[in-house]
Amino acid sequence: MTGRERVKLAKSYKAPDIVPVEYYYTGTPVYEHGERVNDFLAKYPGDFGPFTAIHPVIPETDFDPDGTYHAFRKDEWGTTWEYHIYGVAGIEYDYPLRDLDNVDNYKLPPVISVDDKKAFADYKQHVKNHQKQYYYSEGIGGFFEKLIALRPFEDVLCDLMVHEEKLVKLLDMLTDHFEKHITAAIAAGADGIAFGDDFGTELSLIFSPDIFREYFFPRYKKLIEPARAAGLDVHFHSCGKVISLFEDFRKMGVNSVWPQLPLYDLKELSYILKDLGLALAIHTDRANTMTFGTPDDVKELVNREFDIFRPDKGGSWFYIESDNGFPYENIKALVETVAGFRIKK
Repeated sequence: MTGRERVKLAKSYKAPDIVPVEYYYTGTPVYEHGERVNDFLAKYPGDFGPFTAIHPVIPETDFDPDGTYHAFRKDEWGTTWEYHIYGVAGIEYDYPLRDLDNVDNYKLPPVISVDDKKAFADYKQHVKNHQKQYYYSEGIGGFFEKLIALRPFEDVLCDLMVHEEKLVKLLDMLTDHFEKHITAAIAAGADGIAFGDDFGTELSLIFSPDIFREYFFPRYKKLIEPARAAGLDVHFHSCGKVISLFEDFRKMGVNSVWPQLPLYDLKELSYILKDLGLALAIHTDRANTMTFGTPDDVKELVNREFDIFRPDKGGSWFYIESDNGFPYENIKALVETVAGFRIKK
């Protein structure tokens, strides 16, 4: 069974031959622990893509005179980000739409399109080659996270509350942008698309469910419907306590989720997701267990996640990503414990 077949079964709540695993490779653990990380991870293949060795090269300009890491980057959307820790998401430093009156002249970055014959042909071939062994999911992004990258967080919240027309226009511009990306993914034969929008804090939603349902639900549904009609899976990542939105996610057409697991009672979550038919990416607690726990703590949690979600029976898979601050022995404990579930019996 290929990795692609394995993931498709898991997302359909059907038992795969072995437990599926998804790796997201970054330079962070290599920066902190050296090449032994690449050597170690190369031994443990995943199902979403081939192992990719990362060799971080950091320019001297990314350090302050005292040797502290401190970098600035301007992305293709026009947002300038400030970074204080290598490998950790940046903080918005300057916004292209601090003044929302500029939205009329704002130009979104290019996106892959079926209208660009050469680029699309290359993209389609890339998808086809990837699918010979692995599951191909196209990352799309998310509305709220993009809004607060283009415009200050507090301003966006106020705009939502007062129904600011120019923010609605920006949302519609983003919808058109994402729609082109999804159209290309469908035409290329991708297996799925993935969104990411953090709608919660560790205690509750950032805004009311009514705000979500007014601004975001209909736009996501519009984007997702053609993908599901074409047979693609739809994955949704949302940090924070967003359990009150899970049913909305399902109604939008989502069929798998990646929530912030430490915020939930895992057994209760397993019942809710199974009842809704939402498959789960199991991302082991990064903030506490992986950072401050012992290897035994990591093994205990991973085994508990396995017992609760039973990825061997379908409906879930393990997602592995190494953040800054993870002790090398904890990375090994996580990967080796998950690998133990992938031995064919």
